[in-house]
Amino acid sequence: MSIKSLDFAEPFFPVKYIEDEKEYYVKGKCIVLNLSGDPILINDRPLNFFQSVVVINTPIFNVRRCFIVEKFADYPDEEALFEEVKKTWPLAYEVTREERHRGVALWRSPKVRIGDDLAVNMCFAGSIPLNVGLHKTHWGGPPIMEVHTQIVGIGKMQQYYEQDLKTLYREEYMAPGCSHIPMFDENCEYPWHQYETVTKGIFMATEILFKGRVLKNPTRREM
Repeated sequence: MSIKSLDFAEPFFPVKYIEDEKEYYVKGKCIVLNLSGDPILINDRPLNFFQSVVVINTPIFNVRRCFIVEKFADYPDEEALFEEVKKTWPLAYEVTREERHRGVALWRSPKVRIGDDLAVNMCFAGSIPLNVGLHKTHWGGPPIMEVHTQIVGIGKMQQYYEQDLKTLYREEYMAPGCSHIPMFDENCEYPWHQYETVTKGIFMATEILFKGRVLKNPTRREM
């Protein structure tokens, strides 16, 4: 059993990493993201792998591992929040040196690693559109299972047939608390895709190292 406080998104959003808790009481209004193939139960309803919801003053059960994002709804003046974020987090290009990040209004929090397979960070997307760049692979290491969770503002995940903006075929809109359906297949391969803004916003990127087994059916979010 473990409850660990993570500081990668502070001073803006306290995040807790919960592991092997039969019951955990969520205080206030928080985002819960399940990181396990075992469903979290909320009023006997399942929250499955890489699904997230907003939970308000209620217990959650059967927590193998999850993130809980606190205080995401505590900023009535979002523009003031964004200005403070830009003073605190570096531009993504300064961290990644990826060409697709050059000149993009994307600020990135520190990335923290948990155990041997889990990593997480947040990003502020500060322009509309963002144009972060279509990609099928992710920088800096072996294949990962990745999901994005909206924290503030409205975003969308876009999928493309080719590395060409004219080949867009699918969009998923995300309000605070929403995560898109995982895009990777059984081999942890992705279509061309990108995160795009509807409004300026902050999202959380969660990565789990691919160890040869992923979702049997990503659209159903089963393991």
